[in-house]
Amino acid sequence: MGDPYFQQLFAQRIGGAEYGKGSDIYKFEKIKRAKRKALSDYPDRPLVDFGIGDNDEMAAPQVRARMAEEIHRPENRGYADNGIAAFKEAAAQFMERNFGVKLNPTDEVIHCIGSKTALAMLPAVFINPGDITLMTVPGYPVAGTHTKYYGGSVYALPLKAENDFFPDLDSIPADILQRAKLLVINYPNSPTGRVATVDFYKRVIDFAVKNQVVVVQDAAHIMLTYDGQPLSFLCVPGAMEVGVEVHSCSKGFNMIGWRIGWVCGHPLIVRAFGDVKDNSDSGQFIAIQKSAAAALDDASIPVATREKYQRRLKKLVAMLGRCGFECKMPGGTYFLYVPSPKGIVGGPAFDTAEAASQYLITEQSIVTVPWDDAGKFLRFSVTYEAVDEAAEDSLMSLAESRLNGISWQ
Repeated sequence: MGDPYFQQLFAQRIGGAEYGKGSDIYKFEKIKRAKRKALSDYPDRPLVDFGIGDNDEMAAPQVRARMAEEIHRPENRGYADNGIAAFKEAAAQFMERNFGVKLNPTDEVIHCIGSKTALAMLPAVFINPGDITLMTVPGYPVAGTHTKYYGGSVYALPLKAENDFFPDLDSIPADILQRAKLLVINYPNSPTGRVATVDFYKRVIDFAVKNQVVVVQDAAHIMLTYDGQPLSFLCVPGAMEVGVEVHSCSKGFNMIGWRIGWVCGHPLIVRAFGDVKDNSDSGQFIAIQKSAAAALDDASIPVATREKYQRRLKKLVAMLGRCGFECKMPGGTYFLYVPSPKGIVGGPAFDTAEAASQYLITEQSIVTVPWDDAGKFLRFSVTYEAVDEAAEDSLMSLAESRLNGISWQ
């Protein structure tokens, strides 16, 4: 059977006439296949899954109870467009309470259907064909993907251990800077776990002003900060003049899948984002916005979430250290970014982190996520399912029993 007539009609941004014909396998698909093989080869050996990237807990009971109330209220039916006042006010109060950032909820805050959609839409505000988005790697690729959709390109800023996992802004060539429109950063950084400093944000602001670049700071993990207090980009003088910060209720509030967050910062950028958004969606369900506002008003929720993942990370760091891995507590996120082993003494060598990850899955039934973007690293996540601390300890013991006898190179 031949190709359908529309095979030639697919947009170049997704592959053009070759769309659907490629044989490349995305790394997460490789992980899924390796997991299936491990389960098939060793049906009695349970997987220890450190690869999960989402919170393992449901939203807080009081948030779910609020949702149950709100879905029955007739005033919550219909389109929310660019958001209800109650959510924007709650987000503004949250920013002031946690970071000392005072925002006008009317024009300096706008809701989004999760931070992913915000990062997808913001390039539409600024990127024309030929423009460049500066993006840290490894990182979340969505803003870069949409930059390319609009005819722009991405200039990667590697996050390397020797730079303390900060981008080297001074290394960007002059011809790139002339075409750059956006600088997308993400702190606490996923997957490295690095948290930002006031000094780093000051350098970002100076860079933005000097080079006429708009800053988009992805703060999805901000409430999972362990090294000091959570730090907002917008609390640093000058930040409001150069960009916006994107927030999410997913990570810190266990609201994975609720699809609710907000963009805040310079009012003209917020307005422009709202114009793009107004032509892309009709707003998140009002009941979800009201439930999220209740979550933002409850300071106990992110505290409990942070304490849980900090506890788990400490256990993971200690266990991996005993097993020969080089690691230390991250400053934030629920990820641990660990240099990948080079191989096993008397056994296979690992040319890439992906090779090491595949070995751990297929031979030890331990799931990690490889990153080879800026050095060879494995990402461990502590979002595994465990009902209590005893279950956490049991899982750590199980992982240690498999790793302890391996002599890593």
